Amino acid sequence: MSAPFRFPRFFVTNPSPCPYLPGRSERKVFTELNGDNAAELNDALGRIGFRRSQNVAYRPSCADCSACVSVRVVAGEFTPNATQRKLIRRNSDLIVTACKPWSTEEQFELLQRYLRARHPGGGMTEMDEMDFADMVEQTPVESHVVEYREPGENGRPGRLIGACLTDRQGDGLSMIYSFFDTELEQRKGLGNFIIMDHILRAAKAGLPYVYLGYWVEGSQRMQYKVLYRPLEKLSRSGWVRFEPQEQAQAIRGVLPRDEPPLPIELAGIFRK
Repeated sequence: MSAPFRFPRFFVTNPSPCPYLPGRSERKVFTELNGDNAAELNDALGRIGFRRSQNVAYRPSCADCSACVSVRVVAGEFTPNATQRKLIRRNSDLIVTACKPWSTEEQFELLQRYLRARHPGGGMTEMDEMDFADMVEQTPVESHVVEYREPGENGRPGRLIGACLTDRQGDGLSMIYSFFDTELEQRKGLGNFIIMDHILRAAKAGLPYVYLGYWVEGSQRMQYKVLYRPLEKLSRSGWVRFEPQEQAQAIRGVLPRDEPPLPIELAGIFRK
């Protein structure tokens, strides 16, 4: 007999500076994910735009802004374009493994190098190894760390060059956070490859969607999420597809930079 469902309690953070749009403030609504129904609750909240961080589900709830828009790729209909096919071929030798959500020193070192290169001075650069372990291991849902390694030699695993903390939801994969080696010239575009690999694996598993988090119009570092078609966004009337012309216009505004999904940082939630 299943445990009775208890309606979750939601909380709202105090306003703080927006990490994406200068001069604006952000506010979040969040709830705890715990108990026997945590996975079910996470699935339901994910379908209405919530994201997970450890045992918390959250979404933006800003008083005067709605720029953060939840987006997801329709995995079964994704067809890579010529540039994307080239990127897939370039990285086809990588060994991809969905590992249990246990943090490792190798993963943490890769994350530190990535943060120093791409987000110096950001809030996550202050993470220590215990913080990283909490980020990976404190999960009440089905999660994996998907590792991307170069081919090994003499029976030894190859070098870890990319990783993504990923949740498997009832209707797809949710990419929580990915990071990679930014100094490999021959692996340019690795962050985008990790996204496409998730899309192709979701399609192969019969999962309808890959959730990419929030697309923020006006924030250049979040524009890369419109590169994948077909793409759906969460509107007041539910999930709707980007119109081809709308998406093409958004794609024209994307600078040629290799970016993986960035989370809305949650460290401030627990201090408010």
